[in-house]
Amino acid sequence: MGAVTDDEVIRKRLLIDGDGAGDDRRINVLLKSFTKWCNSPGTPEEGFTQYQRVMATLGQCEFSMGKTLMVYDMNLREMENYEKIYTNIEQNITSAHEKIAECKKEIQRAKRVRKNRQEYDALAKVIQQHPDRHETLKQLEALDKELQQLSQIKENVDAKLELRKKQFHVLLSTIQELQQTLENDEKSDNDDNNQESPAQTGE
Repeated sequence: MGAVTDDEVIRKRLLIDGDGAGDDRRINVLLKSFTKWCNSPGTPEEGFTQYQRVMATLGQCEFSMGKTLMVYDMNLREMENYEKIYTNIEQNITSAHEKIAECKKEIQRAKRVRKNRQEYDALAKVIQQHPDRHETLKQLEALDKELQQLSQIKENVDAKLELRKKQFHVLLSTIQELQQTLENDEKSDNDDNNQESPAQTGE
């Protein structure tokens, strides 16, 4: 079966209530009964019976009015409750948005911390590949000593080289002097031989 529509519900209430509203029909019946009772020329018994009918209808109207007031009060309380629920929902939505925004900030901070930590770890690995400061200072001291030794060796080599240059220069000078002396001696011998040759020819 399909769902009952609002039009069908209203149609059924109109069929049951007659004029469309039970309270209005009861009031109309009460007014008619009261008018009939006031204008009735019947016996006192009939008048009393009519009076009881009027009071019964009046009781029904009062009961219906009380029920309507109760429903009205209940509806008011439900509206207040709905307003509280709506306000609570709005507050929860606002709080949820704030928590979401805060969570997003926390995620961004966590990402930055993670990135920094990764960079720190990478830098620490690079640092660990190099010797520590004490070891570096020891290596520098050793290199400084080695440099001093090499400087001293260089100075010694330079001094020896300079001495060899001087010695080589002296040797060259001596050779040149010796060569010059030999040339002079050879020239003198040649001159002596030339002078002796004419004398031998005259004899």
